[in-house]
Amino acid sequence: MGKISLEGLSFYAYHGFYEHERKNGNTFLLNITVEADFSSAATNDDLTKTVDYEKIYAIAAEVMAVPSKLLEHVVIQICQRILKELEVESVEVSLSKENPPIAGDCKRATVSLKLER
Repeated sequence: MGKISLEGLSFYAYHGFYEHERKNGNTFLLNITVEADFSSAATNDDLTKTVDYEKIYAIAAEVMAVPSKLLEHVVIQICQRILKELEVESVEVSLSKENPPIAGDCKRATVSLKLER
């Protein structure tokens, strides 16, 4: 079993509890790690035997394009789609919202989730 990670994916999206967040948008940072058996790909240098990270990105981009109130909702949607559509044993996703609307200084708020088959 090995891990494949996409780190620091940046999206401008329209997630947030408050209406102004869904109207104005914000910058979000996304990290995704999947666990899969890619030993055959490593041995044979064959893309068809591993998890194509372009597909991981495509799933993430599609989910990020749909406005949601909660980061938790976005994260579970990404996890569930990856588990459904790709040959992976587990997926871990962390999603950060830059400058969240709280009564204080905060660079980012982050929600993380790991799901397994």
